[in-house]
Amino acid sequence: MSQKIRIRPGRPRDAAACLAIFRAAVHVTAAATYTKEERDAWAPDGPLPGWSERLLADTCLVATTWWGRPVGFMTMGRDGHIDFAYVHPDYTGRGVASALYHRIENIAQEQGISTLTTQSSLSALPFFTRHGWSRDARQSVIRHGVALTNYRMSKNLR
Repeated sequence: MSQKIRIRPGRPRDAAACLAIFRAAVHVTAAATYTKEERDAWAPDGPLPGWSERLLADTCLVATTWWGRPVGFMTMGRDGHIDFAYVHPDYTGRGVASALYHRIENIAQEQGISTLTTQSSLSALPFFTRHGWSRDARQSVIRHGVALTNYRMSKNLR
């Protein structure tokens, strides 16, 4: 990483910044693998009902610059499911996602979680594969009436 990134627990006041990161990651980073129609369905404009609650439901980690600007976030449920894993496009390829992931994996092990799961976008597939995850199934999920292809993936921690 070219600059110091800090990882900390997510806070309610992070919701707006994380939503902006999510939308930027979907509309910029995922542009190489998803059409505009797919990206618009995945990350539509306007408020997302329940965003803050879903973001902060269980384990939420936020990556920030040394001055405190959020640049990425990752969440994990009590069952070991990684729901959100997003990095702002300006920070892609700088180790932010790996730093978040390693911390999440450590927390999972501390909690006695034996298997991690996720639904990986086509864009995130290489990242999870690099970190030892298995592709369990290709699937289509419907978002706002549009089918999006992703992969169910898992990683055994034992």
